[in-house]
Amino acid sequence: MRVIYVDVLIAVNVFIDFMLIVCTRKFLHIKVKYIRMILGSILGGILSLVALLPSIIFPVNIAVDIISAALIIFASFGICSIKTFIKRIAVYFSLVFSFCGIMLGIYTAFKPKGMAIYNDIVYFNISPVLLIILTVICYYIQYIIRRLTKGEDGYDICNIEVIIKENSYSFPAKVDTGCNLKEPFSGDYVIVVENLLIDNYTPSDNNSRIIPFESLGGCGIIRGFKPDEIKIDGEKKDNSIYIGICNNVLKGDIKALIPSELAYKN
Repeated sequence: MRVIYVDVLIAVNVFIDFMLIVCTRKFLHIKVKYIRMILGSILGGILSLVALLPSIIFPVNIAVDIISAALIIFASFGICSIKTFIKRIAVYFSLVFSFCGIMLGIYTAFKPKGMAIYNDIVYFNISPVLLIILTVICYYIQYIIRRLTKGEDGYDICNIEVIIKENSYSFPAKVDTGCNLKEPFSGDYVIVVENLLIDNYTPSDNNSRIIPFESLGGCGIIRGFKPDEIKIDGEKKDNSIYIGICNNVLKGDIKALIPSELAYKN
């Protein structure tokens, strides 16, 4: 019978859960503050105490895993639609099972000293120095994964935050090198957004412009306006960017397009 140190069990699983939460955020392009992810990982560390329970039968173990994943996702990413919540749980759950599968393979093949798995919870009796080293390694693994999994067709993603009359809207936007849409009179760039992302907001006539386009599967016009404030990847931009509203034009999970000149502008 191995001796389990509760502080080591919690610390290791806080670290593991944080990395899994970060990967989930990257895969789904979720905009969330790090403090929430830290709180979610701390909750995951506390939930790892299930390892101290007697061996759990498989169906109950799966149910406990799903409930734990749901609690961690809710704590990490907050309130969302049921469909989005289930999607987030599914991605997180798949990452957890992939990680557990790798760890189980290592454990079965090598029986490393200080490593054990109890009720699907991984336990490492390791030193803080080694934990720091593993953190650095996992960070770079996560960075490589991010570079290799930018999204469908290898596109990059920017997080956009738009403030309109004290209402804040956040959403991911696909960086499109072919999107060079500009407001015709000022020459300002336009970020194309499906109206549902900004709660079907309708700008007033004196704050809107008619903008012709040719890059959204045909030719036509969209209505554009300048928001009160706009941030790209957390960086506040000057008031020279228009939001162009479209309806049911952009396909896939990403419902906004940003010109590459804006995304990569220093």
